[in-house]
Amino acid sequence: MPKNDPPTSRIELLQGTLNLIILQTLRWKPCHGYGIAQLISAQSRNVVQVETGSLYPALQRLLRQRAIAVEWGRSENDHRVRMYRLTRTGHARLAAERARWAQLSHAIAGLMQPPEAPRLVAVGPRPAPRDPIVALRY
Repeated sequence: MPKNDPPTSRIELLQGTLNLIILQTLRWKPCHGYGIAQLISAQSRNVVQVETGSLYPALQRLLRQRAIAVEWGRSENDHRVRMYRLTRTGHARLAAERARWAQLSHAIAGLMQPPEAPRLVAVGPRPAPRDPIVALRY
């Protein structure tokens, strides 16, 4: 998808949002899959819940796109786990996704406001100062 094109489907929008959330979560520190889901939940005050059926396919997509890398590590409980981390490509992608998110958020916030009154614009040559008839259009 070209850089400036908006998502063309609901699936792309949802995947793009999930990618942004995962990349943002990994910005702070490398983490294993379950830990990513837990951090997302905690940071969103339990509003955003990412199911494993969505999380792991998204992690695989990000791995294929080289936005994240993986290596074996140890969890807090000393279990062997796959630890995901951002790559340079991932940092650049995160910056682009954050900019797109800011633009989208601003646009949606604008939709929550009442519409502005239409502006009246004079057309034609400027009327003489005493001319009471002025053509207006929206």
